[in-house]
Amino acid sequence: MQSKQTVRAAAVQISPDLESLSGTLEKVLAVIDEAAKDGVELIVFPETFMPYYPYFSFILPPVKQGKPHLKLYEQAVEVPSATTDALSRKAKQHSMVIVMGVNERDHGSLYNTQLIFDATGELVLKRRKITPTYHERMIWGQGDAAGLKVVETNVGRVGALACWEHYNPLARYSLMTQHEQIHCAQFPGSLVGPIFGEQMDVTIRHHALESGCFVINATGWLTDIQIQSLTDDPEMQKALRDGCNTAIITPEGKHLVPPMTEGEGYIVADLDMGLIDKRKRMMDSVGHYARPELLSLRIQNAPSQYTTPMFQTPIVESSIEVTGESNHEIITNSEI
Repeated sequence: MQSKQTVRAAAVQISPDLESLSGTLEKVLAVIDEAAKDGVELIVFPETFMPYYPYFSFILPPVKQGKPHLKLYEQAVEVPSATTDALSRKAKQHSMVIVMGVNERDHGSLYNTQLIFDATGELVLKRRKITPTYHERMIWGQGDAAGLKVVETNVGRVGALACWEHYNPLARYSLMTQHEQIHCAQFPGSLVGPIFGEQMDVTIRHHALESGCFVINATGWLTDIQIQSLTDDPEMQKALRDGCNTAIITPEGKHLVPPMTEGEGYIVADLDMGLIDKRKRMMDSVGHYARPELLSLRIQNAPSQYTTPMFQTPIVESSIEVTGESNHEIITNSEI
């Protein structure tokens, strides 16, 4: 368990550079420097913020997505790369835990990936969204449960999920069983309309209550000029407005500071880690309130394998050990 009694956290809501990864990275590094002046120890950025969330996939039919999809490939982040090195250096420079959402390129596929850099600069978690939602399935491949991990960091035990993964109760429960203290949530923002932000509020507050942890939620923001650059259809432009709810939630389900629902910036709050025990004294979903003999979770947490040998040569070893009147036969790697 971490020893910090108070953690200063920030949730960021800014717009990406829709033209280049380098432009978005420049904005990210500037925000980190600014937050460091405020004493921030943990900072969370929006879903796939680097280079940008694929908003085009929500408003364009598949037949028209080829060009912007290939552009996203060109700007996507490889792990490791010069981009991740820059984030690592910045984390170490400011002794800050950084949670970043990226479009990760792995050879011929893109993934919705969450990265957690510890205050030492070490990349302590790289996980991929297990199931892209609706239009996102045209863009990203599926992740696996190997990334459903809570990691020890300078600010405590940190877990992360992206967007509608928060509607997968088993995914959330897998992190709860690992006793996460701070949950980092990432959503795209500037999508769907006001109802998206309203639903988000319910979702993150419920997770805070159910898991007895803090939730730091970051959403992206599109400017009017950016929205107009994505589509000149007024109806489609409506689909790229609102839907933001950048927030910091206590284990009691309360907003520590007013959430950001529009504009650019970030919110900062001090997390009183003692509130975790206060909540879990009443209801610990993976402890005294659980009934594992009745309900339990099975997780396939091995990384996805793309090749599996069809035939293996069996190795048979046998030996007889005689000790007194007892014979013990040991057979390993049997042909059976």
